[in-house]
Amino acid sequence: MNVEGGLFPRERREIAPGALHVPDWLDPAEQRRLVTACRAWARPPAGLRTVRTPGGGEMTARQFCLGWHWYPYGYARTAVDGDGQPVKPMPPELAELGRRAVAAAYGPATVTEPYDIALINHYGGGARMGMHQDRDEQSSAPVVSLSLGDTCAFRFGNTETRTKPYTDVELRSGDLFVFGGPARFAYHGVPRTEEGTAPPDLGLSGRLNITLRVSGL
Repeated sequence: MNVEGGLFPRERREIAPGALHVPDWLDPAEQRRLVTACRAWARPPAGLRTVRTPGGGEMTARQFCLGWHWYPYGYARTAVDGDGQPVKPMPPELAELGRRAVAAAYGPATVTEPYDIALINHYGGGARMGMHQDRDEQSSAPVVSLSLGDTCAFRFGNTETRTKPYTDVELRSGDLFVFGGPARFAYHGVPRTEEGTAPPDLGLSGRLNITLRVSGL
């Protein structure tokens, strides 16, 4: 038996100054609501797409955006590297979720800007994400990351290099990870996911990651 995941609740943990892991932050009902909503948001127009990098490669995780459309390396109001259609608006419930998440991590007085971007990645079998920084925004507000479905290894590094030192954190369905302040521009990535580990009642194959950001645009 995994003692940490079985007998005892997992504790919130500061991974680095400004970076906090809050396990089981979303309850099962809220997870199911988000999965249902993501299925609707992912439909065309400006729906789920494969992201192509400037070097000609493809990201293995597929993505869609709300509020602002992210593409390497900028933002637009249309899916410029997809079907060219206007991006769907940022749902008020996701903006509120971002506010709640930052308050849960740092305290209610730290929320100053409304969250107006959602990047939603779907990790199917074998999908991963290389080490990168979230630095295309014109705001240094904390990044909020929510996990749904399969468990993953989330690699959280430093602000200077893609290599060590870094810490691998197990993110399960319902977990919250927030990074801001001195950790805002840390390199991070997903080296692997564990297929078939999603809660059965979620009805989800693979992993959904909802990343909430403040554009400053």
